[in-house]
Amino acid sequence: MIDVARAVLLAAVVLVAGQRLLELRRSRLNEAALRARGAVEGGRLLYPWIVALHAAFLAALLLEGWWRGPTFGSLWPLWVVLYGAAQALRVWTLRTLGDRWCTRLLVVPGMELATGGPYRYLRHPNYLVVVVELLALPLVFGATLTAACATAGNIVLLALRIRQEERLLGSLTDYEAALGARPRLIPRPPGASGSALN
Repeated sequence: MIDVARAVLLAAVVLVAGQRLLELRRSRLNEAALRARGAVEGGRLLYPWIVALHAAFLAALLLEGWWRGPTFGSLWPLWVVLYGAAQALRVWTLRTLGDRWCTRLLVVPGMELATGGPYRYLRHPNYLVVVVELLALPLVFGATLTAACATAGNIVLLALRIRQEERLLGSLTDYEAALGARPRLIPRPPGASGSALN
Protein backbone atom coordinates (compact mmCIF):
# COMPACT_ATOMS: atom_id res chain seq x y z
CA MET A 1 0.00 0.00 0.00
CA ILE A 2 1.28 3.50 -0.90
CA ASP A 3 1.88 5.77 2.08
CA VAL A 4 0.40 9.26 2.15
CA ALA A 5 3.66 11.10 1.33
CA ARG A 6 4.30 8.95 -1.75
CA ALA A 7 0.69 9.36 -2.84
CA VAL A 8 1.04 13.14 -2.63
CA LEU A 9 4.29 12.99 -4.63
CA LEU A 10 2.71 10.80 -7.30
CA ALA A 11 -0.33 13.07 -7.52
CA ALA A 12 1.89 16.15 -7.87
CA VAL A 13 3.94 14.59 -10.68
CA VAL A 14 0.81 13.42 -12.51
CA LEU A 15 -0.79 16.87 -12.20
CA VAL A 16 2.33 18.66 -13.46
CA ALA A 17 2.70 16.20 -16.34
CA GLY A 18 -0.94 16.78 -17.22
CA GLN A 19 -0.41 20.53 -17.13
CA ARG A 20 2.57 20.18 -19.46
CA LEU A 21 0.56 18.09 -21.93
CA LEU A 22 -2.24 20.66 -21.99
CA GLU A 23 0.31 23.41 -22.53
CA LEU A 24 1.88 21.48 -25.41
CA ARG A 25 -1.54 21.12 -27.02
CA ARG A 26 -2.14 24.86 -26.75
CA SER A 27 1.39 25.52 -27.97
CA ARG A 28 0.86 23.43 -31.11
CA LEU A 29 -2.34 25.29 -31.95
CA ASN A 30 -0.60 28.64 -31.51
CA GLU A 31 2.45 27.40 -33.40
CA ALA A 32 0.34 26.50 -36.43
CA ALA A 33 -1.26 29.96 -36.40
CA LEU A 34 2.11 31.70 -36.05
CA ARG A 35 3.63 29.69 -38.91
CA ALA A 36 0.62 30.58 -41.07
CA ARG A 37 1.45 34.24 -40.41
CA GLY A 38 5.02 33.75 -41.63
CA ALA A 39 6.78 33.18 -38.31
CA VAL A 40 10.54 32.60 -38.36
CA GLU A 41 11.84 29.85 -36.07
CA GLY A 42 15.02 30.07 -34.03
CA GLY A 43 16.70 27.78 -31.53
CA ARG A 44 15.79 24.54 -33.30
CA LEU A 45 18.85 22.67 -32.04
CA LEU A 46 18.27 23.78 -28.44
CA TYR A 47 14.57 22.93 -28.28
CA PRO A 48 14.93 19.13 -27.91
CA TRP A 49 17.29 19.69 -24.98
CA ILE A 50 14.70 21.86 -23.26
CA VAL A 51 12.04 19.18 -23.77
CA ALA A 52 14.45 16.52 -22.47
CA LEU A 53 15.24 18.56 -19.36
CA HIS A 54 11.57 18.93 -18.45
CA ALA A 55 10.83 15.24 -19.03
CA ALA A 56 13.91 14.20 -17.04
CA PHE A 57 12.92 16.61 -14.26
CA LEU A 58 9.58 14.90 -13.67
CA ALA A 59 11.11 11.43 -13.87
CA ALA A 60 13.91 12.36 -11.47
CA LEU A 61 11.51 13.98 -9.03
CA LEU A 62 9.38 10.85 -8.91
CA LEU A 63 12.34 8.48 -8.67
CA GLU A 64 14.25 10.43 -6.03
CA GLY A 65 11.16 11.07 -3.96
CA TRP A 66 10.00 7.46 -4.20
CA TRP A 67 13.42 5.99 -3.50
CA ARG A 68 14.26 8.21 -0.53
CA GLY A 69 10.70 8.52 0.61
CA PRO A 70 9.30 12.07 0.32
CA THR A 71 10.38 14.17 3.29
CA PHE A 72 8.50 17.33 4.15
CA GLY A 73 11.07 19.52 5.89
CA SER A 74 10.32 22.60 7.95
CA LEU A 75 10.45 24.85 4.84
CA TRP A 76 7.94 22.89 2.73
CA PRO A 77 5.21 25.55 3.17
CA LEU A 78 7.59 28.15 1.72
CA TRP A 79 8.28 25.99 -1.34
CA VAL A 80 4.54 25.39 -1.84
CA VAL A 81 3.85 29.14 -1.68
CA LEU A 82 6.67 29.87 -4.16
CA TYR A 83 5.39 27.18 -6.51
CA GLY A 84 1.87 28.57 -6.27
CA ALA A 85 3.11 32.09 -6.95
CA ALA A 86 4.94 30.78 -10.02
CA GLN A 87 1.71 29.24 -11.30
CA ALA A 88 -0.11 32.55 -10.84
CA LEU A 89 2.65 34.29 -12.80
CA ARG A 90 2.39 31.62 -15.51
CA VAL A 91 -1.34 32.21 -15.93
CA TRP A 92 -0.79 35.98 -16.04
CA THR A 93 1.96 35.58 -18.63
CA LEU A 94 0.02 33.23 -20.90
CA ARG A 95 -3.07 35.41 -20.77
CA THR A 96 -0.96 38.43 -21.66
CA LEU A 97 0.69 36.66 -24.61
CA GLY A 98 -2.51 35.02 -25.88
CA ASP A 99 -1.98 33.29 -29.22
CA ARG A 100 1.61 34.58 -29.43
CA TRP A 101 2.73 32.02 -26.84
CA CYS A 102 4.25 28.68 -27.76
CA THR A 103 7.07 26.51 -26.48
CA ARG A 104 9.09 26.90 -29.67
CA LEU A 105 10.94 30.08 -30.55
CA LEU A 106 8.69 31.57 -33.26
CA VAL A 107 8.59 35.25 -34.20
CA VAL A 108 6.37 36.85 -36.82
CA PRO A 109 8.30 39.68 -38.51
CA GLY A 110 6.99 43.03 -37.30
CA MET A 111 4.68 41.45 -34.74
CA GLU A 112 3.44 43.59 -31.86
CA LEU A 113 5.24 42.61 -28.67
CA ALA A 114 3.56 42.13 -25.32
CA THR A 115 4.45 45.06 -23.08
CA GLY A 116 1.59 44.82 -20.57
CA GLY A 117 0.89 42.40 -17.75
CA PRO A 118 4.11 40.96 -16.27
CA TYR A 119 6.02 42.34 -19.26
CA ARG A 120 5.73 45.76 -17.65
CA TYR A 121 8.34 44.50 -15.18
CA LEU A 122 10.31 41.74 -16.89
CA ARG A 123 11.33 40.69 -20.38
CA HIS A 124 10.98 36.95 -19.73
CA PRO A 125 8.46 36.30 -16.93
CA ASN A 126 7.68 32.78 -18.17
CA TYR A 127 11.32 31.79 -17.79
CA LEU A 128 11.23 33.05 -14.20
CA VAL A 129 8.26 30.72 -13.69
CA VAL A 130 10.34 27.77 -14.89
CA VAL A 131 13.29 28.71 -12.66
CA VAL A 132 11.04 28.76 -9.59
CA GLU A 133 9.19 25.56 -10.56
CA LEU A 134 12.31 23.47 -11.07
CA LEU A 135 13.69 24.60 -7.72
CA ALA A 136 10.60 24.76 -5.51
CA LEU A 137 8.63 21.64 -6.48
CA PRO A 138 11.42 19.13 -5.69
CA LEU A 139 12.18 20.91 -2.42
CA VAL A 140 8.58 20.46 -1.29
CA PHE A 141 9.38 16.73 -1.20
CA GLY A 142 13.00 17.00 -0.05
CA ALA A 143 14.32 15.97 -3.48
CA THR A 144 17.42 18.13 -3.23
CA LEU A 145 19.41 16.31 -5.91
CA THR A 146 16.64 16.81 -8.46
CA ALA A 147 16.34 20.48 -7.48
CA ALA A 148 20.09 21.05 -7.84
CA CYS A 149 20.56 19.19 -11.12
CA ALA A 150 17.41 20.56 -12.78
CA THR A 151 18.26 24.10 -11.73
CA ALA A 152 21.83 23.83 -12.99
CA GLY A 153 20.72 22.42 -16.34
CA ASN A 154 17.98 24.99 -16.64
CA ILE A 155 20.37 27.89 -16.05
CA VAL A 156 22.59 26.72 -18.90
CA LEU A 157 19.69 26.18 -21.29
CA LEU A 158 18.00 29.45 -20.34
CA ALA A 159 21.17 31.45 -20.91
CA LEU A 160 21.36 30.02 -24.43
CA ARG A 161 17.62 30.31 -25.10
CA ILE A 162 17.41 33.92 -23.96
CA ARG A 163 20.38 34.86 -26.14
CA GLN A 164 18.78 33.19 -29.17
CA GLU A 165 15.35 34.65 -28.47
CA GLU A 166 16.57 38.20 -28.01
CA ARG A 167 18.70 37.99 -31.14
CA LEU A 168 15.71 36.81 -33.20
CA LEU A 169 13.32 39.34 -31.67
CA GLY A 170 15.86 42.11 -32.19
CA SER A 171 16.23 41.29 -35.88
CA LEU A 172 12.50 40.99 -36.64
CA THR A 173 10.72 43.37 -34.23
CA ASP A 174 11.23 46.57 -32.25
CA TYR A 175 12.31 44.48 -29.26
CA GLU A 176 15.01 46.79 -27.94
CA ALA A 177 12.75 49.84 -28.02
CA ALA A 178 9.80 47.98 -26.49
CA LEU A 179 11.48 45.84 -23.82
CA GLY A 180 15.23 46.30 -23.92
CA ALA A 181 15.44 48.50 -20.83
CA ARG A 182 13.59 46.03 -18.60
CA PRO A 183 15.34 43.33 -16.55
CA ARG A 184 15.23 39.83 -17.96
CA LEU A 185 14.22 37.66 -14.99
CA ILE A 186 14.56 39.50 -11.69
CA PRO A 187 13.42 43.06 -11.00
CA ARG A 188 16.37 45.21 -10.01
CA PRO A 189 16.83 48.71 -8.67
CA PRO A 190 17.03 51.45 -11.33
CA GLY A 191 20.56 51.92 -12.64
CA ALA A 192 21.78 48.50 -11.53
CA SER A 193 23.60 46.50 -14.18
CA GLY A 194 22.31 43.13 -15.35
CA SER A 195 23.92 39.76 -15.97
CA ALA A 196 23.45 37.31 -18.83
CA LEU A 197 20.21 36.17 -17.19
CA ASN A 198 19.16 39.61 -15.98
